[in-house]
Amino acid sequence: MRRLYSTFAGGWPGIGLILMRLVVGLALVSGAGSALLSRPAIPMTILALLLSAAAILLIIGLYTPIVGTLVAVIEGCRVIIISADRLLYLLLATIAVALAMLGPGLWSIDARLFGWKRIEPLPRNR
Repeated sequence: MRRLYSTFAGGWPGIGLILMRLVVGLALVSGAGSALLSRPAIPMTILALLLSAAAILLIIGLYTPIVGTLVAVIEGCRVIIISADRLLYLLLATIAVALAMLGPGLWSIDARLFGWKRIEPLPRNR
């Protein structure tokens, strides 16, 4: 992950990335939850569970480039295949691509695990 981003955005850009992650994640969880309540077929159930897991990972900011790309591909396929709610799927795919390219931001698990760390050298004892 460190090779993908030179820094993890903080300040106002970091807050914007948190908002993007929250909006996409909550929209995916909401859509997957309503799909699961309607008792869909097995492939749709698996897709809803996959999107729910991806939404949770996006919300907490873990493996954001990989999960963002996965969500973008799934939502892009839904734009082509499903005729209802195409604009919603297109919007979710677009934001997921932006998250995959921009990164999760400073306030994410990715930044804690893969961000640059400051190492203080110990003083020498002579």
